[in-house]
Amino acid sequence: MGLTGPAGKDGTNGKDGKDANETCKMCHNPTKVDLIAVQFQFSKHEYGEAAFEEAGNTGCTPCHAQEAFKDVVKRNVSSGFTLNPTTGRYTLDYATTADKAFGELGCSTCHSSIHATYGSSDLPSLTTVAPVPMVMLGGKKIIDLKADGGKSNLCVKCHQPRPQTNLQTGNAQDWVAIAANPTGIAYDANANSATTNIIRPSYRMHIHYGAVGGIYAGMGGVEFAGSLPYTNSTHTTVASCIDCHMGADAGKSNLVGRAGGHTFFAKGNLTTCNAAGCHTTAVTSASTTLWATPRAEIKKLLNDLAAKLSVGGVDIMNRNANTNEALGGVNLWAGLTTNNYDGYLNVYDVTLNNPNLGSAIYGNTTGPFQNPSPGSTWTAEQKAFNLTLPKLSLTNAQYGAIINFQLCLRDYSLGIHNYAYTKALLTNSIAKL
Repeated sequence: MGLTGPAGKDGTNGKDGKDANETCKMCHNPTKVDLIAVQFQFSKHEYGEAAFEEAGNTGCTPCHAQEAFKDVVKRNVSSGFTLNPTTGRYTLDYATTADKAFGELGCSTCHSSIHATYGSSDLPSLTTVAPVPMVMLGGKKIIDLKADGGKSNLCVKCHQPRPQTNLQTGNAQDWVAIAANPTGIAYDANANSATTNIIRPSYRMHIHYGAVGGIYAGMGGVEFAGSLPYTNSTHTTVASCIDCHMGADAGKSNLVGRAGGHTFFAKGNLTTCNAAGCHTTAVTSASTTLWATPRAEIKKLLNDLAAKLSVGGVDIMNRNANTNEALGGVNLWAGLTTNNYDGYLNVYDVTLNNPNLGSAIYGNTTGPFQNPSPGSTWTAEQKAFNLTLPKLSLTNAQYGAIINFQLCLRDYSLGIHNYAYTKALLTNSIAKL
């Protein structure tokens, strides 16, 4: 083999390649997506435990799982009830399909068109801003919050009450009929439930946890006739969820402590209250006219209504002072009433709702009222003890007042979302008892 010769001359340069898409940097930079990602880590949306717990549940995942939510929006799934001619009963239409019942909540839950074109047109790309037929009312009333281009409709698509169904028909309860006949019987503990009662009281007979959408929009309550008309506060028509829960910069950088931005927390963040075009008098947590006084008034009305909801001096509503999530059965509304009611009923229940809590019972083992539907997992001793407890019958006035109490308590704001509607529901309910 001979010696290696000198290197040859370099060839000519090839043509320049195409530049990468520069639009990525429009969002993926420290002041936008990077900041939002940090904020979102503080949000309850990001925690994701419900997405795992409810995966596969076609009825719950439309609000607890990303793909299910996008599915019901895309297909415009009805919020109504459909009669099954075979059973003669109604069933709720609002559900996803089994193959879509999954996915943790994330960016594309609310911004479903992200990365469609990789340009500025992808933002804000909200999944929906369409008016929202209320599931609680079988779609018969529609929430349409027009402020800020209807963006609040995206929020209340999920943050709305769950329906109460008629025991006889399976259809959504008729609040108008119940309000018009307050002396009627909703549940007679000594009657034949198969033919007369429209409800069956239990520990967890409730409107779920998304009460805020109904209260904020001024609909969904049992509107008994009374001294106060059912009107809305200015917030309902002028403000949006984004204004107060994300701040003046709508999540871009308006973070105060752990509140605002994509944390979605409003607590502790009053910056938007004092923004131009809102309150002319500065609002602080110590403000009497716009904060402390109305909240104290609603708290008193909740206390007064709970006191009226009693039988022989025994509360119908359940008290729960537990604020420790590690124990299970935590009361998210502790402190909103003097006796720390949680919105559940004071009915005996030993059901272990979450086996992951070990020995913690997420039920009501001290409930003083008899449970008309003992669980299949109850022991013979538990069933026998249940029969020794007094029965609980409810009039329409009591039933409607329970619903209104749950709505106004679980709205969580003590009237700030919609003071006028909240006060009317509570005041008129108290007068009917």
